Amino acid sequence: MDDTQPDARLEQLRERLAALMQRIGDAVAAAGRQAQPPQLIVVTKFRPAEDIRRLAALGITDAGENRDQEAAAKADMLRSLRLRWHFIGQLQTNKAKSVVGYAHAVHSVDRPQLADALAKAMAAEQDRTGRAPLECFIQVNLDKDASGHRGGALAADVPALAEQLATAAGLRLAGVMAVAPLGADPAQAFEKLAELSARLTEAHPQAAAISAGMSQDLEQAVRFGATHLRVGSDILGPRPALR
Repeated sequence: MDDTQPDARLEQLRERLAALMQRIGDAVAAAGRQAQPPQLIVVTKFRPAEDIRRLAALGITDAGENRDQEAAAKADMLRSLRLRWHFIGQLQTNKAKSVVGYAHAVHSVDRPQLADALAKAMAAEQDRTGRAPLECFIQVNLDKDASGHRGGALAADVPALAEQLATAAGLRLAGVMAVAPLGADPAQAFEKLAELSARLTEAHPQAAAISAGMSQDLEQAVRFGATHLRVGSDILGPRPALR
């Protein structure tokens, strides 16, 4: 960015971020949650590093990515910004070693094999760098069809996966994550997620986080207790066409 010239993109992002924060504020007020507002994670996948620099200048501290190669490159390039990077996409076990090198949290732990891979990768990473534990959210499948398009663990499998994460050195069970099923009422989906979260915290009181809500359904997510919102297009504009 050229500091000598007005930055039209920065001003555009400032306006969009202000509008989004107003929207979140209204949702928080409607839910009576002023004392516990959710954390905003700006989804920066497919976006240039310069936009993330602008967001950091506007006070954003948390960024979300869903492709390891892209996320690792951005995290390295923008290391001086000290952002918290959230991995929010489906994750292959062979990417665990790379992801623990930069991620503050993984929101898509959905199977025992991935939990095991992350634990092994974290053991080596903590020996090497002494980094803090990796925050792990269990992604839950809220589709009526078990093979639903959004992915995630079945509700019946959450307790065992939670126990695995909670007892693994280097990992911290943070809570649950979900995406509202395509074509479904997001309020019903997030109510179900809140019920799953309540059952989880009976066994693991510290795992109270709920990662839910995107541009199109954040109000419903806030209503049902979301602690982390994942929003991209409402701030950054339409997603660029894939090349």
